[in-house]
Amino acid sequence: MVGPGEGETIVLGTTRMRVLEDGGTTGHRLGVAESVLAPHTPGPAQHRHARHDEGFYVLSGSVRFTVGDRTYDAAAGTLVMVPPGAPHTFANVTDRPAVMLSLFTPDLYVQYFRDLRDLMAEGGPPATEAALRIMRRYATEPAGEASAVRGPA
Repeated sequence: MVGPGEGETIVLGTTRMRVLEDGGTTGHRLGVAESVLAPHTPGPAQHRHARHDEGFYVLSGSVRFTVGDRTYDAAAGTLVMVPPGAPHTFANVTDRPAVMLSLFTPDLYVQYFRDLRDLMAEGGPPATEAALRIMRRYATEPAGEASAVRGPA
């Protein structure tokens, strides 16, 4: 059980993530995080995961998702599921914070956020070759050759 205000906090730029399940109690089948995106958070460059599904449930505010070449403005109560291989990104383009629940199955992507936080704490910006190496460690790639890493995926 993780109560209000509990759980590991990871801050990545203008996004604050609270890890609710890192896979430790699910046999690494599921990771869960609550993310608060500040107003005008650009989000990551479009990317794809080879080894995990990712789900996003918008709890409050509105989050703009792009999956492939389709863009959706997802209001509170919307679920967006992204299967392995599907290029996707998200952003908060509004003047208000947005909160979403992220699901990772299996859980391996929770560690990606920890590794990215550590890179940023060492003074490395997320738009570096080091960030790309971290992404690749978790079977994630930018969606196109021209894509650049903008922030946490």
